[in-house]
Amino acid sequence: MFYKFLLVSVIIGFSFILFRWFERKSLYFPIRKIEITPEDVGLSYEDIYFDTDDGLKLHGWFIPSTSKKVLIFCHGNGGNISHRIESILIFNSMGLNVFIFDYRGYGRSPGIATDKGTTLDALAAYKYILKSKTEPGYIILFGKSIGANVAISLASNLDKGILIAESGFTSVMDVARDIYKVRPPDFLIYNKYNSLIKIKDVTIPKLIIHSQDDEYIPIKHGMRLFNEAKEPKEFFKIRGGHNEGFLVTGKEYRIRIEEFINKYIECD
Repeated sequence: MFYKFLLVSVIIGFSFILFRWFERKSLYFPIRKIEITPEDVGLSYEDIYFDTDDGLKLHGWFIPSTSKKVLIFCHGNGGNISHRIESILIFNSMGLNVFIFDYRGYGRSPGIATDKGTTLDALAAYKYILKSKTEPGYIILFGKSIGANVAISLASNLDKGILIAESGFTSVMDVARDIYKVRPPDFLIYNKYNSLIKIKDVTIPKLIIHSQDDEYIPIKHGMRLFNEAKEPKEFFKIRGGHNEGFLVTGKEYRIRIEEFINKYIECD
């Protein structure tokens, strides 16, 4: 009897570990190699290393402009900061300072990415910008894909600045249900990224962006986030796939974001 119990316990434990491994492999796709820098496309930049509250030293780039406005860029779950050059060019062309950083486990940042860890990373980036670059009212939190969920989590604790969340999802559980047609039990999911709950606590102005053609995160996720969010809020429906929507939408993308920023942050 004891051996049967032991065998069942081992099987359950192994299955749980296997599920966690599968969850991680499905959520995070980091690349270590930095393949291009802002300098390669004609932008000056600073290589920045900054500390998290749990003792990691993360890597990022600060691309300067003449403005006081700083856009903190929380990127998606694949690659690293060097794969966001096109977005950096767009935001810098708006006259914004851009601070883009790699989460733990990405690029030159040590560690292993988790829900709580990426939120700590974004908080550390925010603290660094406050300490050395600008004031809270000039900060734009921008998040794309899983980065939108990271930015929403950070924004839920702020009372100044603005939030732009693009292609975010309501929760990992909801995405799993979309893909596998079954919602897994909450206790099985370690990295929850439950933005549907956290966005209710975001009081700063927010712009929710989502593509009607998103092949990974259906637009219903963006609509649900928008519906649960408090005023002031705006929704911007774009075109194109999950990774190309900002390029497909083109000039309209830049104009709408600039209008939103200038509406809530004074020109300097």
